[in-house]
Amino acid sequence: MRKFLIGFVLGLIVIPAYVYWYFSSGSAPVATVAQAMPFEKKLAHMALEGRIEKEAPKQAPFAADDATYAAGAEIYKQHCAVCHGLPGQPQSAIAKGMYPKPPKLMEGKGVTDDEVGETYWKVDNGIRMTGMPSFSKDLSTTQIWQVSWLLANADKLPKSVTDALSATAAPAAGTAPPQPKK
Repeated sequence: MRKFLIGFVLGLIVIPAYVYWYFSSGSAPVATVAQAMPFEKKLAHMALEGRIEKEAPKQAPFAADDATYAAGAEIYKQHCAVCHGLPGQPQSAIAKGMYPKPPKLMEGKGVTDDEVGETYWKVDNGIRMTGMPSFSKDLSTTQIWQVSWLLANADKLPKSVTDALSATAAPAAGTAPPQPKK
């Protein structure tokens, strides 16, 4: 029994000391191009799921309609598209350099299988260590719900909304389009 207790106490000291050394010595991968740490994705996902389950709104204060989707599309183009992309458009340089890679919300499954309250929580609060910011200080509650409804229904939007999302903005008058690097 004595050996067990000594081993247990040493384990309580050695493991935290190793973890401290791992992070403080620069051994942990922190660059966006580095491999993930052991269990990083699993632990982050567990924490996020638990928090959303506890705090996400269970129902929206209003139902979605075409006007909601159209308003959500404008908000998405202004605040979300730089990372999450637009339908049929190439990924931005910002999105290419992020880790973890931001999901393409307008292509494939995106977050259409998530409850709208879950998407609302993510837009409102952001997600730590992913590059996903909180928009609670920049968007109103109504705007966050509008973009959340848009994303929850991205696979079944009216044609007018998908057309608005697919349209590329023309350069401002008097400005030349960006030139590729040489």
